Formats: sequence, C-alpha cells, structure tokens
Amino acid sequence: MPRRMILALLGTTALASAAAGASRLGEPLENPSAFIPPQCYTRTLDVSGSVHNPCFTCHVKGRSPNAINDRDLQLSYAFPAPALVNPWSNLFEDRSERIAAISDDEILAYIRTDNYHAPDGTIRLAATLKDPPPGWDADDDGAWSGYVPDVHFRFDAEGYDLDPAGGRTGWRAFAYTPLPGSFSPASGSTDDVLIRLPEAYRQDAGGNPDWRAYAINLAIVEALIRRLDIPIDPVDEARYGVDLDKDGTIGTATRVAFDWAPLKGRDMSYVGRAAALQAAGKAPLAAGLYPLGTEFVHSVRYVDVDDADGGIRLSPRLKELRYMAKTAWQTYADLEEGALAEVKEDHDYPDRLPIFDGNAETGLANGVGWRLQSFIEDREGALRPQSFEETVFCAGCHGGIGATDDSTFAFSRKIDTPDGGWFHWSQHGLAGIPDPVGADGLGDYARYLVANGAGDEFRANDEVIPAFFDADGKPDPAALERLRTDVATLLHPSRRRALDLDKAYRTIVLDQDFVDGRAALLAPADNVRESVEQDEPTGIEDPLF
Repeated sequence: MPRRMILALLGTTALASAAAGASRLGEPLENPSAFIPPQCYTRTLDVSGSVHNPCFTCHVKGRSPNAINDRDLQLSYAFPAPALVNPWSNLFEDRSERIAAISDDEILAYIRTDNYHAPDGTIRLAATLKDPPPGWDADDDGAWSGYVPDVHFRFDAEGYDLDPAGGRTGWRAFAYTPLPGSFSPASGSTDDVLIRLPEAYRQDAGGNPDWRAYAINLAIVEALIRRLDIPIDPVDEARYGVDLDKDGTIGTATRVAFDWAPLKGRDMSYVGRAAALQAAGKAPLAAGLYPLGTEFVHSVRYVDVDDADGGIRLSPRLKELRYMAKTAWQTYADLEEGALAEVKEDHDYPDRLPIFDGNAETGLANGVGWRLQSFIEDREGALRPQSFEETVFCAGCHGGIGATDDSTFAFSRKIDTPDGGWFHWSQHGLAGIPDPVGADGLGDYARYLVANGAGDEFRANDEVIPAFFDADGKPDPAALERLRTDVATLLHPSRRRALDLDKAYRTIVLDQDFVDGRAALLAPADNVRESVEQDEPTGIEDPLF
C-alpha cells in the first residue's frame, strides 16, 4: 500500500529518525517498500484504453472507528520515490518449463503430505520451538518468545478446535466469503481462519469454563464487528444477567442485538467473567473493535482436488500459518489521531518510508494494537518462522487501509449459514454459498467483476475471463446469475489450473525468494507495471466507496 500507509505503523519520532526501510531493531530490508503489495502495481489502463478497478477492494473510506480514508488511492499510483520501480520480480519470471517438469502425481503427493502434524498427531512446530534452532531465536536467549502454534485442526460440529484428547482449545473456525481478487483457490491458495478470545470470555462469573458463555461472547463480538443483530440459540438471559436482545426484559433471547451508542446511554455487555472485567474497566467494548487479547490464526494452503469428482478442497500441507494477536487497546480518538497524523506525514514527507517494530521471533507490531507473525515453508517443505522482511509484507494489508475492521478482513465477511457460519472449510466448502449482496443491491463478486473486468488484480486467470465475459469484455448475465447463488463458479479453478498453480508456488518454495513475491502465476504478468511515475493517474476517474 502506497505511501498513505503507515503512520499507523507508527510513531512520528521513530519515522523521523530511522534509516529508510530499517526496523527499530536494526534489521535492514532488501525491499524497503515490502509493505506495498504487488497488487498495487496492477496496470489499471489496458492497451485498448479500458479501465480496470480492482483497487476499491482495499482503498475505501473506512468504517468508523477505522478513520483511514484512502479511496483517492484508486485514482493514482501515490508511491514514495523508493517504490516507483516494482520490486516484486517474481511476477515477471517465466516458470512454464519448471511447471511442466513437475508431474501431477509428484505435486499431489507433495501437497497431500502434512507438514504441520507429526505422525503421532502432535504439532511439529510446537515441538521444534521448545528448543529453537539457530537463527530462529532472534534475541539469543535460548527460548522462543513468539507464538507457539496450538491449533490442531480437528473440529467438532460447532467449529471448535479439539486437542488430541478431545478437549476444546478455545480456537473456533468460521466461514467467510474470501476477499475479491487474488485471495481464492482460483488464484492458487485455499485457506481458513480461526478466532480465539481470552480465557475470561470462555468462563462464567465464577471463573469456571462455560462454553455457552463463550458462544454468546463470540456472537457479541460478531455483532460489534459486523454492526448487525446476530442470531443465537435460545438462552435464558437470567443465567447471565444481561438483556442480550435489548427488548427491555430479562427473558429468553434468540439474538444478540447490536445497540451500541454510549453517548446516548446505550451500551452492550459481555457475559460471564468478561462482564465483570468489563465493569471494572479491564475488558473494553466498542463497536468495530475486538476485545483486548483476541487472537486469529490463518492457515494458507495449496489447492487440493478430489480425485472422484474434481472438487476443490484444502490441502493437508500448509504454505503458511499466519497469526495475529491484539496486544493493545486503541480508542476511537487514538485511531483518529493516528489517521490524521498519517495524513500530515504523507503531506510533509511523501517519500519517507516507514520503519517497523519487531523481529522474526516475536513478529511485527502494526501500530494499531496488533502483533503479526507467520510461519512459511522452507526449501524442504517444513514450516519455519518468516524472516522479518517476509513479515513486513503482511503489514501492507493489516493496519493501514480503509477496508479493514480493526485490522482484519475475514470476520466482518463471516457468513450466516449453514450452522451460523461456525464451521471449518473441511466440513463444508464454498460450493453453494451465495454472492453476498451489498446495500446497493449488487453481489460482492459481481461488482468486482464489473469494475475490474477480471477475477483477479493481475487479470491473469484465463478461465474466469471467458467464463464471465463475452468477446467485447461485457459481463455475461447468465454467468452472473449462476454466481448469485454459488460463489464457487468464480472461486474454484479447474483441476488442471489448480495443479499448475500448486506447481508454480512449489518453485517459489524451492527458490526461497518470497521477498521477491509469493504470487503463483502461470506466465509472466502482462498486466502489472514494472515501474510507475509518482502520482501517475490510474485512469480511474470515479472511486468506488
């Protein structure tokens, strides 16, 4: 994300004093603008003069308390001077011969080999991190101070993660519609997201485990993030002493009502022990913000295919395990002040690059309360901690754009059915999920297709374009009608494309050059700029949202 990004990352004094692209801990970056995603170099004006706008997916007027309004970035390549030459060289590499050299059987065997679990079902990384190998222990204290993976990816009927003994870990999987663009199986990756709230949110008022209270608290968080009433299984409000449905009585609630307007005397309350902490000022609650201590895990995987029916599914092998934790609370005023300071920084020092607080062991602070960390495949396919620079790549989307809700994407895109949206993709896939309809009456993916003229930012998917557009580039009404009731018609690739994308990414793993880009493309990118002029118009005249 262009230069608008990051006073959110943050601290004006640190930005003013640091060498370009260095972390506060002195780690230099090979690509000092690694926080600007490769998608931002998309060629929005094609050779025929047609305009393509994938930019509105990220760059919009934020929904309060996200005070960032970067919709103007749809209109120009507003990059700092050091980022005018596209650093993501992997976009332009021809991998065709290497892809052809990998057989289908070879890639299927590879992606179906579990690199997360040991043969006894334990978590490989958790065992390795008890005695971190040389190079992993950034502070050289002999111990691992970052996140230790503790998700088992075994789920019950309510989407809760289970440990080997069958106990719930607190992690809960939820289903969501993937962000339009490159973040789908059609572009080479499957994924999942799990959320976990702190222990107090999983306890009753006496501090005992209470999974009913946890489900209610998760529904309250969902209501706060989505700004909607959320259906719940019937609950006796007297058990928790909270009027969840805001009907003015303590009875039986079948929904959590979103009704938060503290300046008008309307507030919401967590239940169980979290309610007591909230009353004591130790568990703040606000619309659009997660509780302090909230965690997310996001596994990114290869695209596996069902040998029987050709369907798409998650691979056992992980490409990445991404983690983020909310470690600090920022109020509405804090967030607005940070956004205003960012605008001033952008005006006063347009070519200054941000610095980043963190290291490969403990991850990266995004400046608005979250810490980001990730593990990625090594050359042999085992998961290793990302380098600091590889983690800076993650900061481009999680912290400094208008499209996020409290630095996240997926939870605000959670679906409601089946099972309230509380399930893992291994239990139910994308097939049959409808295109979510916005306030303007348009489907989310249909809108993206019309605005961009393709299914991804790079316009590199040669299956989507002929399936959804005619020879003149006009959307096919019949294809859009099929999409309306089934997003898999857009998001699922053919078996051939899926396996070739897996092979393309495998070559990046073998090269270990993630700092040059990790997008799996089947051919060198034609619709990506190798360089831009500062503030060069994109050709988009009217920003969306």
